[in-house]
Amino acid sequence: MSRLRNLLALTRNETLKVLRKRRFFVVVLILLCLIPLFTYGQYTSEQRLLAKVGTTDWKAQLQTQITETEHRMQSSYLPDEQKKILALQVEQNKYYLDRGINPKSTGATTFTRFFMQYGVSLFLPLLVIVVATDIVSSEHSEGTIKLLLTRPVKRWKILLSKYLTLLIYTTLTVVITGVACYLISGLFFGYQGWDAPMFTGFQIANGTFDASHVQVIPHWRLLLMNYGLGWISVIVVATLSFMVSVLVRSTAAGMGVMLAILIGGNILVQLAADFPLAKYLFTSHLRLTDYVNGTPLPIPDVTLGFSLAILTLWTFGGLLVSFLTFTRRDVLA
Repeated sequence: MSRLRNLLALTRNETLKVLRKRRFFVVVLILLCLIPLFTYGQYTSEQRLLAKVGTTDWKAQLQTQITETEHRMQSSYLPDEQKKILALQVEQNKYYLDRGINPKSTGATTFTRFFMQYGVSLFLPLLVIVVATDIVSSEHSEGTIKLLLTRPVKRWKILLSKYLTLLIYTTLTVVITGVACYLISGLFFGYQGWDAPMFTGFQIANGTFDASHVQVIPHWRLLLMNYGLGWISVIVVATLSFMVSVLVRSTAAGMGVMLAILIGGNILVQLAADFPLAKYLFTSHLRLTDYVNGTPLPIPDVTLGFSLAILTLWTFGGLLVSFLTFTRRDVLA
């Protein structure tokens, strides 16, 4: 029991350290500045579509979107993977149209879900590394590592308290993202839509649209599924950033390493999806939300279970390297 109290005390001290450095407040400020811009951009896009169609009939608007998407698919410059994604969007919209369900009638809840769906592969991970790459390396750059290790506490407990602190702030980042998206976008689109019926389970089987596994669930459940899977992806990035923070004693260098890995990994997945090793990179599986939203991943022939297994291996690998390095390396040198 006393060990647990010591760990909690260490974790509390680490959370206060992060607050004093104000890096987390920078993350929140970025969210509060960019979410309104994204919301306004989505609002103006819908207003342009409304002006183009000339009617508030959602069926006419959806049919216009289908037509425009089909025209985009005819471009010879469009990559095949992007054509597959657009083809699935067309079939999904036709599925909604045939069943008389407006997929955009859910207001702020739809924007909140879309924000996680498209932000989980790069935007949110970039915010997380701001805190994660600093949480250990800053002890070296500020010279406080010597004072920290003179305390009668085992090194693994110190590192564990830092990792628990990182989990807390990573979770807070995801929660604040969802709450801010809903509250801000609701000013433009309304706060309705929690119980709206939504379809999930769209697939592409052998190059054709497959709706045999489609299920109807309330929107709040689909929203929770998106944010739950998004949280897993962000935790993986936070853990690997934590590892880099242990290995690299400079916060700036650690942040540079993670930026290069994230951006380079995303580019590699987009340009070389058929590369044999691409399916084993963690960046190839960050968009777990695509599985529940029916968007095909860039990597062919992968499942949710396979993606979770790959991310789990990367997470445990990152933790193993972190703890072995921190407990064995002469950090006082």
